[in-house]
Amino acid sequence: MQTPRHAFREYDIRGTAEVELNDELVLRLGRALATYLRQQRDGDQALRVAVARDCRLSSDRLRDALCAGLQASGADVIDVGVGPTPLLYFAAHHLETDGAAMITGSHNPPEDNGFKLMCGKGPLFGEAVQTLRELIESEHFDEGSGSLEEQDLSEAYVASVVAASRFDATPEALRVVVDAGNGAAGPLALRTLAALGIAADPLFCEMDGTFPNHHPDPTVESSLTALRARVDQTSAQLGIAFDGDGDRIGVIDDQGGVVWGDKLMILFSRALLRDHPGARVLGEVKCSETLFADIRARGGEPIVCRTGHSLIKKRMKEDKALLAGEMSGHIFFADRYFGFDDAIYAAARLLEIVANEGSGLRELLADVPRTSVTPEIRVHCPDAIKFDVVAKVLSHYRDSHEVLDIDGARVSFGDGAWGLCRASNTGPVLVLRFEANSDERRDVIRAEVEAVVARATAELSEA
Repeated sequence: MQTPRHAFREYDIRGTAEVELNDELVLRLGRALATYLRQQRDGDQALRVAVARDCRLSSDRLRDALCAGLQASGADVIDVGVGPTPLLYFAAHHLETDGAAMITGSHNPPEDNGFKLMCGKGPLFGEAVQTLRELIESEHFDEGSGSLEEQDLSEAYVASVVAASRFDATPEALRVVVDAGNGAAGPLALRTLAALGIAADPLFCEMDGTFPNHHPDPTVESSLTALRARVDQTSAQLGIAFDGDGDRIGVIDDQGGVVWGDKLMILFSRALLRDHPGARVLGEVKCSETLFADIRARGGEPIVCRTGHSLIKKRMKEDKALLAGEMSGHIFFADRYFGFDDAIYAAARLLEIVANEGSGLRELLADVPRTSVTPEIRVHCPDAIKFDVVAKVLSHYRDSHEVLDIDGARVSFGDGAWGLCRASNTGPVLVLRFEANSDERRDVIRAEVEAVVARATAELSEA
């Protein structure tokens, strides 16, 4: 069978639902996943796979096809229903399944959908995704006849978040707005916060796979416009946004300022290091130097790692890190929790800090040195040359500057100033970011690096 190879990506499988993810392909994906999972384990016991789905209009169809394929290759399927990706991750741990599959398009447009997959309790990514594609194309599937059952794990999930929370002060007085963007996280998030004693003000928390109010992506500032307005109108202490499948968090402070992922990580790491002196904390290459300096100043061990939720989960286990985070709002707690990215749990931990400290976010971050930093700058670059462009940037700076090359080129310009160029693993894009102690110095560095990138792109395009 011919597959849309571009849909089989580094961290997941994703494409236009009604064009690239037809029933036959998805059924064969289910068969391939069951076959692969059986190959990864010892013993002949029954193969158990958890499945969940987001609220997109295509998700029910994809669920039916995927489950049929899993069963046809001998997997017993546990359908945990409609909800956010963290519910599926929780199911894999709570039920101790052999694997799991989340049907979600994450923050992509409504017409897209896809699959985030697990092997055991860890992510299935990288070469393993290509192995699934090869199994689909070769049709070398196991044969079997598995069962299908439904389980509602929402009560167990809520109980686990409550058990992992430590409010020293009563949270009832917290005034927080929650904007789920009509994605899959809304109902479960409100239920979880209510169980913690927090009556959140809901905004677009009804699930609607057409996303009628705004695109559910908290890294895009235009998606936070309604949340910012509601925080202002209600004099709330903060606003919390979720992406389409609830594994990324966005935050607005009481004055409408965006608290990006690296600043959230400063708050989380400070609280963590009070309980776990010397703990290891991971931050990806796009994070501000102020994060790593703050962790170091408080006795922690900061580790710069590659971008990507699957890669971070793997690295956390290897380094026994208790906390990790990305600029995009993926936050991972191995302290008191399972180590996967869960925006609902991250929200609970953030509200715990605000309640226990008795201060607002702006006040809590007031001592962080102010720097001038760009958001992520996404530059189109063909897939065929994007990694070669990064290699040329590395070559240009390696002899004259300190360069971190674990994920692209993060070039140090001294005094905490840096510029980043990395190739996206999910599209024909280069990601750039810059930080310095002034707008002027930041812009000079940006212009220099962008010129190097443009020259490398032109040379490779002409070759």
